[in-house]
Parts: sequence; C-alpha cells; structure tokens
Amino acid sequence: MSVTGMRMSRRVALATMAAVAASTFAGGSIAAPLVEGKNYRRLANPQPVETGKKIEVIEFFSYGCPHCASLEPFLDAWRAKLAPDVAFRRVPVLFHEQWAHLARIYYTLDALGDEAKMSPEVFKAIHGDGIAMWDDKKFFDWAASKGLDRKKVEAVFSSFAVDGKVKRALQLGKDYAIDSVPTVIVDGKYMTSSAMVGTHAALPGAIDELVAKARAERPKG
Repeated sequence: MSVTGMRMSRRVALATMAAVAASTFAGGSIAAPLVEGKNYRRLANPQPVETGKKIEVIEFFSYGCPHCASLEPFLDAWRAKLAPDVAFRRVPVLFHEQWAHLARIYYTLDALGDEAKMSPEVFKAIHGDGIAMWDDKKFFDWAASKGLDRKKVEAVFSSFAVDGKVKRALQLGKDYAIDSVPTVIVDGKYMTSSAMVGTHAALPGAIDELVAKARAERPKG
C-alpha cells in the first residue's frame, strides 16, 4: 500500500472510531465503568424498597424542574426497555410551595391512570407554554383542555388519597436526603444523577449498571 493510501486508510479508521464513540455516547452509555464517589454513591443509610422482589428504581423529580424536563425523553426510552425484574417509580419533591402543588398534579394523574400519557404534556405546558400549573384553576382548565373530566380531576386532586401520597413523598425525600433533582435511587442504596455521570444521555446506562450491581448483590433463589 502506498504512503498516500496508508494515510487515507488511517484517516478512515480514525473517523470510524470517532463515529462509534459518538454513537455510544448518544446511546446513553459511558465509556468506563462507574466510579463510586464520582458517578454514584452508596447510601450510608439504605432504605427498604416498596417493590417486593423487583429491583426498585426511583426518580426524584418535579414537573417544575427544567433539568427533569430535559431528562424526560431519555428516561422514556429507557423505561420502554425495562427488564422484567426492575420496577420504576417517580417521587415528586416538595422543595417549595409551587412544587408541592405540582406533586399533587402528579399523584392526581397517576390515580386517574393518565400519568404516563400526560406527564410529558405537563412538562411541555410549564417549560414550553409558560402555564403556571401550580395555580390550581389553571391546572384544572388545562386538564379539561386535554380531554380529562374536570370534576373528576378536581375531586381526586383534593382527595385524602392524594394528601397521603404527597405526605409520603415528603417523607421519602427526607429519608433519602434528596437535595437536588433529578436524582435517581437504585434498590434503596445507590444514588446517581445526570450531573454525576455528565449528561442526561449517559444516565440510563448508569442506571443499568447500578441495577446489575444491585442484582448481583441480592440473595439468589
């Protein structure tokens, strides 16, 4: 092969390697194994899971958090491929009064069976359309505009069941010492986040690695 040919071949090889690396990054994985203390941390006080034998993955979030809104499409894609022994759930945080109202919205939609379909719409309403969803009336108007039964939404929103779930969310936030969102907890003992792994795209791969670690540590049988 000529020197010119060798140079061209080398450039093609380098370009191919770069493309593969870019594809891997875009897919949400990270090149090296997670580093404890940097990409994740083991909780000093592990918490019991609420999903029985399944490995529990919790996203602490708020509809009012722009970073949570940006993470949403990456988590949606990850949830679509959820392993049979993994259970995912969300817990809204109540860092201030507005977010407490948004927590009620989450549990209202969840109780109505519309959370999976409507959560992306709530993020869009707040961060794209500028709707102050923490104003109860504006939320009820918005829900009606999306085809939900307004009277039923209002009844569930102010129900004792939703009250209890909001209080439970507040307690879980304290138990896990959540001070920022989005934060992900795996099996009650590992904490990670987009900030810890570098990007939103890298978080699903990090969750999968921690799920594998939790799976290996669980009793067999």
